[in-house]
Amino acid sequence: MSIAKRIAWIGTGVMGEPMADHLLEAGHDVVVNTRTRARAEGLIARGAAWADSPAEAADGADVAISMVGYPQDVEAVHLGAEGTLAAATPPPYIVDMTTSRPSLAQQVHERAAAIQVGSIDAPVSGGDVGARQATLSIMVGGSEPDVEAVRPLLEVMGRQVVRQGGAGAGQHTKMVNQILIASNMVGVCEGLLYAASAGLDPETVIGSVGAGAAGSWSINNLGPRMIRRDFQPGFYVEHFLKDLGIALDESDRMGLTLQGLTLARQLYEQVRALDQGRGGRMGTQALLLALERVNDISRK
Repeated sequence: MSIAKRIAWIGTGVMGEPMADHLLEAGHDVVVNTRTRARAEGLIARGAAWADSPAEAADGADVAISMVGYPQDVEAVHLGAEGTLAAATPPPYIVDMTTSRPSLAQQVHERAAAIQVGSIDAPVSGGDVGARQATLSIMVGGSEPDVEAVRPLLEVMGRQVVRQGGAGAGQHTKMVNQILIASNMVGVCEGLLYAASAGLDPETVIGSVGAGAAGSWSINNLGPRMIRRDFQPGFYVEHFLKDLGIALDESDRMGLTLQGLTLARQLYEQVRALDQGRGGRMGTQALLLALERVNDISRK
C-alpha cells in the first residue's frame, strides 16, 4: 500500500492528464496545478482539487509529481519562487516525470536534500497510449529508499518501474530510449514508403514485419497512424526535438559522435518547419511527411 494519500500533480498535457487520472481512480486525493486551468477541468470534474501554483499544490502533500514540457518548466515548478520546494510545508518527496536534463535532476536533488526532501527523476516511455492504459515504462533515478517509498504510486501509472541509479540516472536512461527511437522512426517511415512504392498493402506488411525481428513499438503503434494520415500528437515533435537536443548535448559532453541521432534531428527539424512552422505541434509520426518530401512524394 502506498504511503501517499494527498498528491500534488503539476502538468496536464497529453500524457499528464491520464497519468493523474489513474491516481484519482486509485483513491488518492489529487491537487492539480497547470499553466492553463482549462486544461485541468476534466480532472477537476472527476474529483481533483485546484491549486493556483505548484507551491500551493505541494503544501502539505505527501508527494508532488510533475509532468511538464521543458527543463525550464521543471526548474520553475520545483526550484522557482512558487515551486514545490517553496511550499510552506514541502512534501517529503518530489517526483519529476518530465524528460529533462540529467544535470537538472541532480540540481533539484541537491536543493531538495538541503531541506530533507527526497527527489526522484522518473521519465517515462510509452506515449499517449501507455499513459492512458497505465502501461508506461518508468526509468527512475534517486536513492533506493526514496524510490521504494514512491514505487507504489509509479506502479499505478506504469507496467515497468526500474531504478537505474542515483539522481539523474533516470534521465540518462530516457536519453538511451530516445536515441533508440530516433533512428528507428527513420527506418519505420522509410520501410512504409518502400512498401507503398512496391505496391504492397502497408497494413498487411505491418502484420508481418511487426511480429518479427523488425518489430518495434513504433511500427506497431505509429505505423498504422501514418497509414491513416493521422498526425495528431501522442508525443509532440517539438518535445521530441527537445529530447534529441539533450541527448546530443550529453553525447558531446561524453565525447561521443552519434550520426544516426544527428540525422534524425535534422529530419525532425524539417517536420517542425512544416505548415509555416507549426509542424512542431504534430505527433512524431509526422516524420513520414519530411521523408515524403525528400522523395518528392505527394499524398492526400
